[in-house]
Amino acid sequence: SASRDFYWLRSFVAGGVAGCCAKTTTAPLDRVKILLQAHNHHYKHLGVFSTLCAVPKKEGYLGLYKGNGAMMIRIFPYGAIQFMAFDQYKKVVIKKQLGISGHVHRLMAGSMAGITAVICTYPLDMVRVRLAFQVKGEHKYMGIIHAFKMIYTKEGGFSGFYRGLMPTVVGMAPYAGFSFFTFGTLKSIGLAQAPNLLGRPSLDNPDVLVLKTHVNLLCGGIAGAIAQTISYPLDVTRRRMQLGAVLPDSEKCLTMVQTLKYVYQQHGIRRGLYRGLSLNYIRCIPSQAVAFTTYELMKQFLHLN
Repeated sequence: SASRDFYWLRSFVAGGVAGCCAKTTTAPLDRVKILLQAHNHHYKHLGVFSTLCAVPKKEGYLGLYKGNGAMMIRIFPYGAIQFMAFDQYKKVVIKKQLGISGHVHRLMAGSMAGITAVICTYPLDMVRVRLAFQVKGEHKYMGIIHAFKMIYTKEGGFSGFYRGLMPTVVGMAPYAGFSFFTFGTLKSIGLAQAPNLLGRPSLDNPDVLVLKTHVNLLCGGIAGAIAQTISYPLDVTRRRMQLGAVLPDSEKCLTMVQTLKYVYQQHGIRRGLYRGLSLNYIRCIPSQAVAFTTYELMKQFLHLN
């Protein structure tokens, strides 16, 4: 039927809109994070909250949303590619029947789909970071298209868009593996220690205990936070590499290892490799909440239930 045909399209639109709303909610935190991670000289002596207050003073309230446009354009193809790639990879992984459990199948397919989506939409991420790092009065790029043209002509054509891809992909690995591991551990400890408080019988098999929804979200959140903490220095590395020519010390940050070393030598661990980390934790909560709520509303609106 016609309604079935467009089901995937509608669910993709629902996910995309939810993603856009969530990203716009946290865009100010994202911009501040980028400014701090790469030590923008206008804000480099400031902390998280003082930067959040200083940006509107210096650049107006819209300054908090610099680079958000490129982010919006990126979300839809990112979601679509991830969604379709996941299905394809799952078929491949299951065909090979590697003698592994369903969880691992999903994890492998999910990781590969995530990496595929990142590679396909990476140039937009690059442009967004360049735009977000600019401070009013010193604009090098006039907008998304101008930034694309400039990077293409000045930074070695197409390969110029892929600086920092390595730390991005490497940083995604602990994410997938570690989130699953932490989540599984928290789940089994929780259900063993307090089955009545945290668990409920599974709907499809009453003998199996599963976590209550809010506990599930909490465990997912903790797992995500730990995974983010592990891979955060790679996030800093990726931002620095993406900014490339914009930063004064770019020739010292050509590879992932060089960049990690340089940041550590110049700024140390807390002020270098982990600068802006607290924003990641703060960001997760509103972002997830808005994404879930919007997704639920969109599902009703598009008759997906």
